[in-house]
Amino acid sequence: MNEAANAKENWAEKRIFTTGEAAEICKVSQQTIIRCFDSGRLTGFRVPGSKFRRIPRDELVRFMRANNIPLDIIEGNTRRVLVVDDDQSILDLFNDVLTRDGRFEVRTATTGYDAGLLTESFKPHLIILDFMLPDINGNIVCQRIRTNPSYKDMRIIFVSGVVNQDEVKGLMASGADEFVKKPFDIKALVGRMAELLGLATE
Repeated sequence: MNEAANAKENWAEKRIFTTGEAAEICKVSQQTIIRCFDSGRLTGFRVPGSKFRRIPRDELVRFMRANNIPLDIIEGNTRRVLVVDDDQSILDLFNDVLTRDGRFEVRTATTGYDAGLLTESFKPHLIILDFMLPDINGNIVCQRIRTNPSYKDMRIIFVSGVVNQDEVKGLMASGADEFVKKPFDIKALVGRMAELLGLATE
């Protein structure tokens, strides 16, 4: 049990991986990793004077995302959070608070279009989503995410100050896990995020 936990912790810090380690992380055979390496689907380098292949962390993460392989084992306890809001002060607040918290990796977007692109490339565990965006309402973004089976475990929290009770019901019906009204208590909101993501709460 401790050995498994230590391995997971080491993988969260490790920068270069062997093909055997990459295979264990990706839950495939070592030969599969070697084939992907040799065909160029997974890039890296060979150890000088040997046949041993090595894979940099960034490349392994890219490969895992491209093949819809969960990143949890390589990321330790860090959770990816996408904050979507057209108010820069809100983005700055979340970026500052969540980065200092240490449990989250944060990306931000100001439009529904950018949110869609980042959802695909960043694959957040949780999205903080404003209802009123410049190009599209947040409930449409939420509905589109919920139609993709790959995102079935993604958590979505709506944060908005301009909705009535019927609209709140509509937002929840679009597939959200939580609704928080602006202005909000950031500490309480981070606590709720931790609950939804299964992280230890203080």
